[in-house]
Formats: sequence, C-alpha cells, structure tokens
Amino acid sequence: MILRNYRVSFALGVVTALGCTAALIATSARAVDVTNIVIKDFKFSPESLTVKAGSTVTWVNTDDEPHNVVSDAGLFRSGGFDTNETFAHKFDKPGTYHITCSIHPRMTATIVVE
Repeated sequence: MILRNYRVSFALGVVTALGCTAALIATSARAVDVTNIVIKDFKFSPESLTVKAGSTVTWVNTDDEPHNVVSDAGLFRSGGFDTNETFAHKFDKPGTYHITCSIHPRMTATIVVE
C-alpha cells in the first residue's frame, strides 16, 4: 500500500512539474513578443534589434526632451512624445526597418524582423 501511494505521489509530482514547465515556456514565448527600446541621452537603446514577425516594439522616452519615431519606409510615424511617454508598433512582416527621430535626425536605429 505504501509503495502504491508513493507511485501515485510521484506520478502527480511529475505531472505537476511538467505543467509548471509548460506554463513557464508559454510565458517565456509571450515575453519575446514585446520589446522595449529606451530613448536616453538622445539615443535609441539598443540601436539594433532583431525580433520575430508579430512582435510589438515599444519606445520609451526617458529624456527630458520630446522625441518621435519614424520609419524611413513610411510604415509609421509617431507624434512627439515626452518624458515617460511611449509609442508602440507591431511588426507583422519580415524585413529590415530603419528608424529615426525626425526631431533629432542623428538618432537612428535598425529593427530586423524575422
């Protein structure tokens, strides 16, 4: 009887561990879909980013000056956003996207969507 209870407990432990692992993997997969680019000291950081198609990239302005985010291909153009404000764009199609702040044109970044 004790051996049988041990087997049941062990089997439930394995099922629980597998369920937790699956939940962790699913959570990790979702986390990759949202990526932040920080604007600080008149720079995009990181300046180069690779994401999967369907990912959302969010720019967070931590400077004391307004910035915007413009795709050179005309895919999107944010309005100016101030300190602690954000702009987000979902990249659905693979490709290489060059980004600039049209207010401060020396600020550039590249996003590669796979």
